[in-house]
Amino acid sequence: MPFPTLAHVAVTVRDLSVSVPWYRALIGSEPVLDEDTDAGFHHAVFLLDNGTLFGVHQHTTAPSDQPFSEYNVGLDHVGFGCAERADLERWQARLDELGISHGGIVDAHYGSGLSFRDPDGITLEFFAPPAQG
Repeated sequence: MPFPTLAHVAVTVRDLSVSVPWYRALIGSEPVLDEDTDAGFHHAVFLLDNGTLFGVHQHTTAPSDQPFSEYNVGLDHVGFGCAERADLERWQARLDELGISHGGIVDAHYGSGLSFRDPDGITLEFFAPPAQG
């Protein structure tokens, strides 16, 4: 049986009033869903161009005072796929336009990445495979 594709990613944020506008600017679209749930959280969900859903959740239970760290068990980062390194250069310019700090494009034998953090410190990355040739 083939392993299913990734349908959605959801991250917990501290304050939707900060995170939703930040992700709206980054993604360039409005959430397709913005609602309270019966499960005790409010979520805003964005539809990415490839059909994947990306959600930001704020739970009614208060979060811990600990900042996000990729060194804790759980999420390390969320990677968004780009077709080629030139796409990363365009995203780097877009992040600069938005005033979002980043680590610059890092090239490795397995591909190139451009990492940055959301308002809660969650690590996000644009990633492109190595050039063929």
